[in-house]
Amino acid sequence: MAAPDEHDSPTEAPQPAVQEEETKTFKDLGVTDVLCEACDQLGWTKPTKIQIEAIPLALQGRDIIGLAETGSGKTGAFALPILNALLETPQRLFALVLTPTRELAFQISEQFEALGSSIGVQSAVIVGGIDSMSQSLALAKKPHVIIATPGRLIDHLENTKGFNLRALKYLVMDEADRILNMDFETEVDKILKVIPRDRKTFLFSATMTKKVQKLQRAALKNPVKCAVSSKYQTVEKLQQYYVFIPSKFKSKRLGSLNKFKAKARSILLATDVASRGLDIPHVDVVVNFDIPTHSKDYIHRVGRTARAGRSGKAITFVTQYDVELFQRIEHLIGKKLPVFPTQDDEVMMLTERVTEAQRFARMELREHGEKKKRVREDTGDNDDTEGAMGVRNKVAGGKMKKRKGR
Repeated sequence: MAAPDEHDSPTEAPQPAVQEEETKTFKDLGVTDVLCEACDQLGWTKPTKIQIEAIPLALQGRDIIGLAETGSGKTGAFALPILNALLETPQRLFALVLTPTRELAFQISEQFEALGSSIGVQSAVIVGGIDSMSQSLALAKKPHVIIATPGRLIDHLENTKGFNLRALKYLVMDEADRILNMDFETEVDKILKVIPRDRKTFLFSATMTKKVQKLQRAALKNPVKCAVSSKYQTVEKLQQYYVFIPSKFKSKRLGSLNKFKAKARSILLATDVASRGLDIPHVDVVVNFDIPTHSKDYIHRVGRTARAGRSGKAITFVTQYDVELFQRIEHLIGKKLPVFPTQDDEVMMLTERVTEAQRFARMELREHGEKKKRVREDTGDNDDTEGAMGVRNKVAGGKMKKRKGR
């Protein structure tokens, strides 16, 4: 990735004149009144550490490198300065936010629209897995903010007629370490070449890897580094425990990732798919069924709870084969985790109920499978029903294709 000569090494952000304990509202940081009201409506009673450091500097027009643990309020740290600037100089295609995943893109879009609802902010999410034509129509309306994954954005820049980012004022790269770890470096390089050099750039990352440092040199001008923690750590209000479970019993436990997006569950059994980016405010507990191989992934997993100043709890299952991995995690975060207090008698009393629930679940699955089998037998398997023909018409582009005999 080419690094322009005028891009300097980052300077450390000075300590803010207003300390966190004294900061009562976002107004103290320079955020305009209408956005302060939006923060109140979202329940953001006071700024987080990263917001205290980054927002005043961003409002001064500085490029920002934000390093903070997950769940620290990074989205607000870049969304508020962008919306503040948009109010001063209204313009379409004002800001671009690059993210590594679809889920994170939609989440950021929701926060932009919530914060900017009273000022008419429009955003578009441009990610893979969604019809390109509908995205092209959304881009044709020229939204104020685009939130995109790098690959799909490049596709539209190259193929969507009339779409360009030559007037862009703000670029944000959120979860920059993960963007680069997912081999988006080529796409990011292409994007940097087609957007104005005269822009403001915010780079937010949980970790400062060598790839992120290289990206910083290529994309930012005289940036200020805002780091609310100098080492890998979890937030203070997160209670962390482990439960030792012999391996022979662990196989009997069934885990599932429940409908946490819809807030239907308050306990999240974390997988690596959900380990980063997702912000579900009311997740109370994260359970690590398997210890992650990479200790840094543990920080992102447990970061799904205790977000934005809230409290939370994380429990990790440890077998006799996981002790070394568990000790690496403790070394990384700089603390010894206590054993989660359990009452063996109470747990054993629940065993019968769990076994009964499993039996009913198996019966329902079996009945459901038999019902589907009967339906297939009744309708036949020749695809000549009206419903099947309709599906086949769509697949074949509206034209029925005859099967050729061998």
